[in-house]
Amino acid sequence: MTAPPASSRTTSGSRRRIVAESTKSQPCPGTAAARAERVPGHRCRAGSGARPAEVSSATIQCAYFLCIGGRTSIVIESTGRTASVVQPHQGLTEEPFVNRRDPARALGADGRPAVSRRAPLWTDVPDEKWNDWRWQLSNRVNDLHEIEQVLSLTDEEREGLSAPEKFRVDITPYFISLIDPDDPDDPIRRQVIPLGREQQAFTAMMEDSLAEDRHSPVPGLVHRYPDRVLMLITTQCASYCRYCTRSRIVGDPTQNFNRRDHEAQLDYLRRTPQVRDVLISGGDGLTLAPKLLESVMRGLREIPHIEIVRIGSRVPVFLPQRVDDDLCEMLAKYHPIWMNLHFNHPNEITPEVSRAVDRLTRAGIPVGNQSVLLAGVNDCVHIQRSLLHRLVENRIRPYYLYQCDLVEGSGHFRTPVGKGLEIMEGLRGHTSGYAVPTFVIDAPGGGGKIPVMPNYLISYSDHKVVLRNYEGYITTYEEPTTYERHDSSSCTYCRSQRPEPGQSGVHGLLQGDRMWIEPKGFEEIHTRGNTEQHRLQDPSKWVPYGVGAIEGQSARTLPVLAAGSSAGSGLEGVLDDPMLPTERAASEVNAGVVQENDLVPEEHRPVYGPGEEPRPPDGAPQASAHGELL
Repeated sequence: MTAPPASSRTTSGSRRRIVAESTKSQPCPGTAAARAERVPGHRCRAGSGARPAEVSSATIQCAYFLCIGGRTSIVIESTGRTASVVQPHQGLTEEPFVNRRDPARALGADGRPAVSRRAPLWTDVPDEKWNDWRWQLSNRVNDLHEIEQVLSLTDEEREGLSAPEKFRVDITPYFISLIDPDDPDDPIRRQVIPLGREQQAFTAMMEDSLAEDRHSPVPGLVHRYPDRVLMLITTQCASYCRYCTRSRIVGDPTQNFNRRDHEAQLDYLRRTPQVRDVLISGGDGLTLAPKLLESVMRGLREIPHIEIVRIGSRVPVFLPQRVDDDLCEMLAKYHPIWMNLHFNHPNEITPEVSRAVDRLTRAGIPVGNQSVLLAGVNDCVHIQRSLLHRLVENRIRPYYLYQCDLVEGSGHFRTPVGKGLEIMEGLRGHTSGYAVPTFVIDAPGGGGKIPVMPNYLISYSDHKVVLRNYEGYITTYEEPTTYERHDSSSCTYCRSQRPEPGQSGVHGLLQGDRMWIEPKGFEEIHTRGNTEQHRLQDPSKWVPYGVGAIEGQSARTLPVLAAGSSAGSGLEGVLDDPMLPTERAASEVNAGVVQENDLVPEEHRPVYGPGEEPRPPDGAPQASAHGELL
């Protein structure tokens, strides 16, 4: 579609339309037409201005912008016989629109971009230094004397900072400036200032609660799930969270990863084609030197089966100055990239953070958030709701809310799981679904993330389910009666999936891959003395009767009787049997189908003590024939 020339006129009755094209491309002022009021000295949504001299106020029907092929024209509809061509912005002056709701555009009282407060210790630092991420890293505070110049410390905080075996402390000047120096319960303070109780052990405390080391094929690479891996590229962070799940290695310079480790990680990924998703973490990968970080990104993008790269980072929270144009341009070269940040409290979302996140999203990087439920920080549904609203306002998608891990030093941060469920009950239905994260427990021992939520399913049958909503309203949903099951055998997506032995879990049971899942050690526990199998576990005893027979093992199965036959008489399948019972029994013994003892009346069979029962002969069916040992 092209705009008509300026001289063209379209007549419909007495109405005429004159289109004036601009001589150069101009941005369209909006998706909705800017319509003028039909009064002298009209005003439109694009701005206000005097009407054209050649067009009387009585003849103006409306004036609006028309955007064709990226060029902006003004269209005037007139009821008069003549009208003049109006060039864009000649009769209508556009005033810039300021979006007051965009947190990345927030202005301070002086009309300049808003900034967060700065502790008195650094008031004389020039802005160019304060906004330099390298200066922030070089001037972190980390000991009792330095921190006491910024905060009024409690006795327990002094105890925590003086502990010889404490987890590393480092706080950027920007982040510690956000703390109320006189409030010992400040939620940001609780996350970065150690307390004396951090040294106290608690029940089930572990050094590596997620068993990451056990799932690590090469140093720094954790392969727990079938198609994705966790890639730890550094152990260093901008600041250190007191509840860190990797405190066993994070912050320790002797445990850091170098280029040689990165190459070993990349080599494993090249040899493992089932991996399609890589999560970069650490430590925090955004603290690496720009060239080193880019070498990792380039190495991942050179592996053809790596589809997406995710970055888990708290740098935009601790050090938003790091998210500059150079970093965003570098990351944008290696799309598709996703990033998950880590906000725990609304006080952490500052104007600097909003601008940093805005740069990431404008670089095409979708941003999510992962919070940890922490006692004394965010264990309140109203704090959580405020945080989630601020996140969504900044175009950050809430992703996970974690139950605190069973890691050393985190005992005083832990809440009951019921507190998390209470918070989720106060979120679902009470705010936007897009603002509700998934509450998960990262299973101790390496079981992965397990979602936990209130139960909205009350009951169900084969034709109806009973549900309740967040208000307690109970309703039913009628199940379809004509549903045709999905045919996996003819589905190209199903047939192209690569099986992952031992990891299909409950889904594998639903798909018919197996009949049960045996926990490791189940067979040993249910075998007497760990040497002899109990006779009640032996399914072969039912083989002569065709009951519970394992496929291909039954020598004789009972026939199905037609209607009107001797069903129910107890003689089904026997009347038509040409072989006498004794002959049939001898045949089955000779065929190895049953044990000779199985034919002896029970009162005459030998009695065995625990662990003394004879084992089935070699090749006989075992109890786990339909299952899989995981």
